[in-house]
Amino acid sequence: MEHPWVPGFPGTITVCDQGGVIIDLNDAAVLMFADRGGRGLIGSLIFDCHPEPARTKLAELFESRKQNIYTIQQQGRRKLVFQTPWYRDGLYSGYLDMTIEIPPTMPHFDRDAEAAAAQGARKASEEK
Repeated sequence: MEHPWVPGFPGTITVCDQGGVIIDLNDAAVLMFADRGGRGLIGSLIFDCHPEPARTKLAELFESRKQNIYTIQQQGRRKLVFQTPWYRDGLYSGYLDMTIEIPPTMPHFDRDAEAAAAQGARKASEEK
């Protein structure tokens, strides 16, 4: 991978070309897919790594070039899956699949509400 942060990223990153050939995996993906060949998956088709109906869904994504974002539960752990087309110099170049574990308790912040409250407080102080 080109950027130094990618190998140690705590989630899996799998990069495919336009035809679905795996062209790169980060260290977490190599570990996650060790039983299926790990780094040896580079050069193979991503479609062959998925059972139906996921294989058909993935083929549809490659054709439509749409994002697919969802959560799963696997081995008792929740994960966020983010599948998105990637581009080089503005040209469609393939798909990126990233999976990251979601902690059992994760805070959620409503930045819109926080900004509105801060704006309201500033406005009230200006009116005084």
